Amino acid sequence: MHATPRKAVIPVAGLGTRFLPATKAMPKEMLPLVDKPVIQYVVEEAVASGLTDILFVTGRDKYALENHFDTSADLESRLEAKGDQEKLDLVQAPTELGNIHYVRQGGAKGLGHAVNAAASFTSDEPFAVLLGDDVVEENSDLLKTMIAVHGKTGANVVALVEVPREEIHKYGCIKPAGPEVDGVIEVSDFVEKPKTELAPSNFAVIGRYILNPGIHELLAKQEPGAGGEIQLTDALAKAAREKLAGGVVGVVFRGERYDAGDKLEFLKATVLLATKRDDLGPGLMAWLKDFVAKSK
Repeated sequence: MHATPRKAVIPVAGLGTRFLPATKAMPKEMLPLVDKPVIQYVVEEAVASGLTDILFVTGRDKYALENHFDTSADLESRLEAKGDQEKLDLVQAPTELGNIHYVRQGGAKGLGHAVNAAASFTSDEPFAVLLGDDVVEENSDLLKTMIAVHGKTGANVVALVEVPREEIHKYGCIKPAGPEVDGVIEVSDFVEKPKTELAPSNFAVIGRYILNPGIHELLAKQEPGAGGEIQLTDALAKAAREKLAGGVVGVVFRGERYDAGDKLEFLKATVLLATKRDDLGPGLMAWLKDFVAKSK
């Protein structure tokens, strides 16, 4: 068995330009899915999977995110004085999730650069990387499964979803080294947004990774790739092709996943999450049925 990851790295330095003007003065990670910011879902997932130390790799103007995971003495005292324990619990919940740390990325230089900014934090331990744009269903075992697979194989682990063949050109996908076995696929290479007819598979990579400390050495030597940035996928491709830093395997996820980085998918996620709630679901479903009926 290999060392179990205890730390999670969450890059949050992006500008969120796809959601302008909403993100002009507010970090995209703080956009609410129903009544909870996107980033809180991600941190809750990490903590529920046994990760106890969370590092945000931030950029400028991310103060609202930092404040969200800090105490708010004035608000908490007001709620306590009113005896509103329910809202007090909601306010205190983010501050009690885990040990939260912050480091500045120092410029938008790519996901690989952001991950390498966490090198002193992760040190010589394996660690998780979670991207805030990907929100998986609550109570998902995806990250726990990835941690278990890492424990058995010692490999870097990426999360995969199957997408329709005609849509694979929108994603980075893997070249399998063999068949899927119990939801796990050995990876021999990665291809970024391939033409449909040239795609080596229809398994797309999503924003969950378990990485070995050796990935930092590969990232430190990695030349800029797409967009002139240091790409994590490029370093993982080298690890897969040359069996470096433990190689790479993929875990296939077949649960619900929400792409919070796309406007339409964000709206779908909001509706889907709301319909699952006891306090909102029945009323929302009734309204949706009526709305659809009237729209025909």
